Amino acid sequence: MVAKRRTDTRLNSDLSGARASRHMRDRNVTQARELSDDERVAEFRQQYFQSALPDIPRIHGYHVCWLTTDNPRDPIHSRIRLGYEPIKTHDIPGWEHASIKTGEWAGCIGVNEMVAFKIPLELYEQYMYINHHEQPLSEEEKLSSQIREMEAEMNREARRGTISLELEDGTAALGVAPEPPSFASATGEVPDEY
Repeated sequence: MVAKRRTDTRLNSDLSGARASRHMRDRNVTQARELSDDERVAEFRQQYFQSALPDIPRIHGYHVCWLTTDNPRDPIHSRIRLGYEPIKTHDIPGWEHASIKTGEWAGCIGVNEMVAFKIPLELYEQYMYINHHEQPLSEEEKLSSQIREMEAEMNREARRGTISLELEDGTAALGVAPEPPSFASATGEVPDEY
């Protein structure tokens, strides 16, 4: 006995039939979606396809960065209080493809849980000065103070002849303040590393 093979069109994986044509018939194409070769080269230059996060184009007068929505220790709302502003699609023409469509960050540039932000360059430079100059100097001063205390104690021991002390170059240089770094050029233009 030969069993009859039942064919169910709902299980058919061939999209050349009615489903595909209905989909194409219902779709209303409003604009050309093809990229020109020049646009493809421009995207390649901007590294859209080389990394998980594309490089955000420079915005004059601002430092730009990606912030995560998933870090409870550094929430975005804290950054907003510090002066960071979300980058909207109108801030960077041509980035509509990276626009978040729904939710709290709708209309902003985003990739997965990352949202693009900008901060005025002057404010950014002040924050960088604090983080990369003042705070390290403060920590270095604490270490230098502890070393001086240890040095005084060891000198007392050395005078008794029980120990000898020799400070190496790096330890001896602690407490000498370096020149403050510059995070932008004197003209206010954004340097290449931004």
